[in-house]
Amino acid sequence: MTSSRGAAAVPGSIAVEEGAMAGEALGRIERRVRSYGALRALVAFSGGVDSSVVVAAAARALGSRRVRAVTAISPSYPSGELEAARRVAAALGVEHRTIRTHEVEREAYARNDPQRCFHCKTELYATVRHLAAEWKDCDAVVLAGANADDLGDFRPGLRAAERSLVRNPLLEEGVRKPLVRAMARQLGLAVADKPALACLSSRVAFGIRISPALLDRIDRAEQAVRSLGFDQVRVRHLGQTASIEVSAEDVARLARHPELPAMRMRLQRVGWSAIAIDPRGYREGSLNPS
Repeated sequence: MTSSRGAAAVPGSIAVEEGAMAGEALGRIERRVRSYGALRALVAFSGGVDSSVVVAAAARALGSRRVRAVTAISPSYPSGELEAARRVAAALGVEHRTIRTHEVEREAYARNDPQRCFHCKTELYATVRHLAAEWKDCDAVVLAGANADDLGDFRPGLRAAERSLVRNPLLEEGVRKPLVRAMARQLGLAVADKPALACLSSRVAFGIRISPALLDRIDRAEQAVRSLGFDQVRVRHLGQTASIEVSAEDVARLARHPELPAMRMRLQRVGWSAIAIDPRGYREGSLNPS
């Protein structure tokens, strides 16, 4: 008989352990939200897994009627994401609002230096905070979905959050991305395994000017790659050329896809002289300063 002491963990026990960790972390996030002392919360809500978990935790902590999920619409927001965000908010029973932001029209943003995200988030948080004035009966806290893994990357948006008095409960509680996904699964969120979401401007190499037309081109290119059956997709704009990133395990599949040559030709016709597949696969923030 094999001793259980040296036996490998079975899937059921792993699931139980993950659920326990997720439940404990969710309780900490709820307590963190209540500790801010506000009766209402507005959440900067992209529809990704991080901000979805923050919306859910805030609704549990304060009550769904006291939480508003706010999605910013601009040329940098990928197409197709708004409907997904609406479905998550509806499933959680919270009010969902959209706002228009105009960061792409601002020179400080359009010139695309390494502080681009700071300028974007500064406008976003100011616009979200304006909605709090509609709640005249009490103050509201503004929440965002940064997690602890974001501290290991170049994130000037975190500085904007600090200056704007925006709270990031996942980050404050030291919750990293795998645990965020576990929390989302425990909450039954459809986005639990959704690929990482980032604005379209993050695909543009620093120093190359950003315009709505360029962002639209990148958006359409990523849709074209996804149409071949890939979920995690980035089309990085490098100037005259572009690179395609898919999950590392999907690189070979994309490289031998029978429709790849035709898709490359279509993308070259919209403005790139060459389209390469990055053999290293998707890497979060691969264009960020090292």
